[in-house]
Amino acid sequence: HLARRLRGSCQATQSSAPHAPLYRGATIGEQLTGEQAPWAMGAVSKFEGLAGKGLSLVNCFSPFANCSGSHCSFYEFPTEPMESIRRHGAIPVFSWSSQSIPSSTDEPDFQLSDVIAGTYDSYIREFAEAAREWGHPFFLRFDWEMNGNWFPWSEGVNGNQPGEFVAAWRHVHDIFTEVGATNATWVWCPNVDPESTLHDLASLYPGDEYVDWTGLDGYNWGTNPAKPDRWRSFNELYSATYHRIADAIAPQKPMLIGEMGSTEDGGSKAAWIEEALDAIPVEYPDIHGLLWFDTYDDGMDWPIETSESSADAFAEAIQSPSYVSGSEAAPEDGPIAPPE
Repeated sequence: HLARRLRGSCQATQSSAPHAPLYRGATIGEQLTGEQAPWAMGAVSKFEGLAGKGLSLVNCFSPFANCSGSHCSFYEFPTEPMESIRRHGAIPVFSWSSQSIPSSTDEPDFQLSDVIAGTYDSYIREFAEAAREWGHPFFLRFDWEMNGNWFPWSEGVNGNQPGEFVAAWRHVHDIFTEVGATNATWVWCPNVDPESTLHDLASLYPGDEYVDWTGLDGYNWGTNPAKPDRWRSFNELYSATYHRIADAIAPQKPMLIGEMGSTEDGGSKAAWIEEALDAIPVEYPDIHGLLWFDTYDDGMDWPIETSESSADAFAEAIQSPSYVSGSEAAPEDGPIAPPE
């Protein structure tokens, strides 16, 4: 569950009014062309061919640093890949995490307290200045799934204390504000929590002035032997946490699904895809964008192309006018608003 981010039955209620359009996109692995997007944009074109529609969002991941050698090497703002996405006609989504790779929940040099204390201020400032100089709007999905216990930026692991997530988020956000990197649209993206077993979301919310969009990640793991669970519909996974955020924590904010996917094991993946993509525009009015996690990870079969029926179901559902294509998507200025 740690490694994948670091390189890289729903009943529709009747509605007489059409839903506002949604951005839609993907995280695309190397299985399509041998190289990941956006380092190789051919993977984006290949995915678009499967889906029969252009992407309006493309996601990529990066930690602060690579510490696999004798010293840590810090990653610069990825200007070239971000520009490749923009020139393709899509909006970049950059998932940035305050940790190093190899990833572990025990990273004593990358605790939230280190971020708060200013240990990485010079790096964060240089990164934010590079983002400002690039100048184009992008989603910045920072330290996602913070309500879990599987990443080193979560409270309760890695020596992190209650209250430190919000303080760290605000500290990084303040640096971006100080240098004028207003082209970053900040996405606060917890994990779905259908049984309310994860950290309390309200205590992890940085506040409306520090968040532009909320988000949710959630997967149907089914009975896949890599991580057997049980088959869960999109509604089972998303509904409770969606309403916790949309009704109480951040009712004025648009929402982005940062990661979603389903296995083939335990049910019909094609039906799951169809039901999810049909339900989102009708039953989840605050969701204005989604990203499919189209890559193999941890032995899981997330890509839409794991079967012809799944790829066909995705392609058919995404033709809905609710989902905007790339040519309709990219704004010229930030922060990014929901599509019109």
